[in-house]
Amino acid sequence: MDPSTPQLSRALADAALVQRIADRRPEALSDLYDRYSPMLLALANRILGGQAEAEDVVQETLLQVWHKASSYDPARSSVSTWLVLLARSRSIDRLRTRKVGERTATAAHAETPRTHTSPRGPDDVLSRERQERVQRELEALPAEQRQVLELAFYGGLTQAEIAEQTGTPLGTVKTRTLLAMKKLRAALREEIRELL
Repeated sequence: MDPSTPQLSRALADAALVQRIADRRPEALSDLYDRYSPMLLALANRILGGQAEAEDVVQETLLQVWHKASSYDPARSSVSTWLVLLARSRSIDRLRTRKVGERTATAAHAETPRTHTSPRGPDDVLSRERQERVQRELEALPAEQRQVLELAFYGGLTQAEIAEQTGTPLGTVKTRTLLAMKKLRAALREEIRELL
């Protein structure tokens, strides 16, 4: 490739900029920010769906660049690719943290005992009996089918996440979920009818 081409010229300038950051030159970090923050902000905003969080991710990414500039290897990727990978990773970490927080809040809310005085007392008894019946039917399922349902409904995981966590092929997870749901639907037909 001709060194005068704009892409190569830009790549060399970017690599030199990262080297200056590794040499602890704050103005180089500022130049890198000016050059790439719009692209990184757009990426983080697309993943997270919020401007404030996206701005935080860009700041965290550049702070990581400041601390890890000396480990940047231009033979492995361009600076822009490296920055995109760092920002994407930080965005996904935030997204996972957010989901864990939402699941924890949902679980805490679900576990909070409801105290009712009459006239709802009979409804609470029926609700408790239904929960116990569902729990008994869950326990009657084969272990691998019960596992996928518990991870999905109590753990809040998607089928892809279940496959990854358990080391099971995604198709197998889907089949187990389908079979388990059919068995529960058949076993709990009466309870489902009462709720409709």
